[in-house]
Amino acid sequence: MHPLHTFLLFPLLAYLGRSADGSEIINGELAPENSMLYMASLQDSKGHLCGGFLISEDFVLTAAHCDDGITHVVLGTHNLKSVNDDNKISIKQKYKHKCYENVGNGSDIMLLKLSKKVSLNRRVQTIPLPTSEMNTQDNCKVAGWGAIKTRGPAVDDLRVVDVSIINLEVCKEQWGHIGNLPANVICAGGYGTEKGFCQGDSGGPLVCNGKAVGVVSFNNDNICKYPEKPNVYTDVSKYLPWINDVLKRYK
Repeated sequence: MHPLHTFLLFPLLAYLGRSADGSEIINGELAPENSMLYMASLQDSKGHLCGGFLISEDFVLTAAHCDDGITHVVLGTHNLKSVNDDNKISIKQKYKHKCYENVGNGSDIMLLKLSKKVSLNRRVQTIPLPTSEMNTQDNCKVAGWGAIKTRGPAVDDLRVVDVSIINLEVCKEQWGHIGNLPANVICAGGYGTEKGFCQGDSGGPLVCNGKAVGVVSFNNDNICKYPEKPNVYTDVSKYLPWINDVLKRYK
């Protein structure tokens, strides 16, 4: 097995199952109630497993490696203690990108077809996708539910933190000891800072100038204070033809 696969496949996923204590946003703050209304919590019968984001009335975008027992999504609340049947929507079908094998090979992206169309209102909204590659000067943020420090207790309120885009060549250098990074990724946060995501935050969006430009993929093991390695996201702009094709074919 290529050393990249060995190193990335399990230790570095931003989702590590139930032991991950939900998603972890480091050095962030509570997301305002009227913000980030596109955020989705991907859950099984026991609760939150991954993040995701609503891109149409019946599709949620997330990471392919989050396909591990999820049965429904929760929309319309920042507090996972306030979930009721109105917030829960079952998943009808999962569409992983055809090139996805594991995180080390990239294409860590998946679309979830919901069992029904959701009503867009003051609690639930979609987020637009980029029309082209992003500007590295963009103002960006990442959000999720869960602990706020390494191996800390989970929290129920959505938290958000600002992150800066890291030059891809710099990112490759920092991850160089494991071989080449997967193709079609964006690096932001986690390097030279103590801000970013951690285990359990997979599938959530990297939001820059109001658009979901990335999908949380992996970070540096369980180290949530960083600062050695950049956080890595799937670059949404590289998968727009696939996304549009799935949305059109299975609408």
